[in-house]
Amino acid sequence: MLVHHRTADVHGVRVAYRESGPADGPVLLLLHGFPTSSHQFARLMDALGDTRHRLIAPDLPGFGRTETPDGFTYTFDRLADVVEGFTDALGLDRHALYVFDYGAPVGLRLAARRPGQVTALIVQNGNAYEEGLSDAAREFAGHRREVPGDEEKVRALFSPEGIRFQYEAGVAEPALLSPDGRTLDVHYVGLPGRAEAQADLAFDYSSNFPQYPAWQAWLRASGVPVLVVWGAGDPFFVPAGAKAYLRDAPDAEVHIVEGAGHFALETHLGEIAPLIERFLAKLP
Repeated sequence: MLVHHRTADVHGVRVAYRESGPADGPVLLLLHGFPTSSHQFARLMDALGDTRHRLIAPDLPGFGRTETPDGFTYTFDRLADVVEGFTDALGLDRHALYVFDYGAPVGLRLAARRPGQVTALIVQNGNAYEEGLSDAAREFAGHRREVPGDEEKVRALFSPEGIRFQYEAGVAEPALLSPDGRTLDVHYVGLPGRAEAQADLAFDYSSNFPQYPAWQAWLRASGVPVLVVWGAGDPFFVPAGAKAYLRDAPDAEVHIVEGAGHFALETHLGEIAPLIERFLAKLP
């Protein structure tokens, strides 16, 4: 399947995105996490080559090839604003949603704002429940810019060593991890202004917690089909967070992938892609 690399202007933000599949097919919008970009979905898009769906994966502001104007404010609300504008720019009034890590609070904000827009949900290590937070995640969210030493701790997470840790932690066979993904992440995070953007988002991460009840309410009210796929060794989002989706989406399909870490697609694509294919095939 051909993958096109395009851009869209959204209120002064030049959003870079990958797109594959039939132009008239039902849409699956894929939102990546920290510290990566839409590149994390490149292999998945290839693996889903026979799907009837139109796959669209944007780079969020502060990531990948997306360009922001001077003075852009990096918060999760603003990222959701841009994704909302992106769906308008592309005419995506109805779409399924794949969320991972940072992509979860962005995409679930969109779902709560526009309850009828999201038709199905795929969650891969994307948290929306208190019980899904590890001690490490709670510590990360507890950092404050005004506290001496906290900014250095936050910035260590997107240093080359910190990025490598995020890829390797909890992975049963680290040799299965290609170094290409993390190397590209290091490159993009090193671009001018990106470290500051990442620090701003890190310090804003705790703003997601008060939103959890609204996202859970949307799940209950919408009744959309839900697939949850979770790397069991994730050091930030623990498997209890995957199982918690059953509370508000009792018919959800939940898979805990043993041997996988936070970036489960990197090591277990062969196990996860068929789950996604079958899920998509059952959608209208």
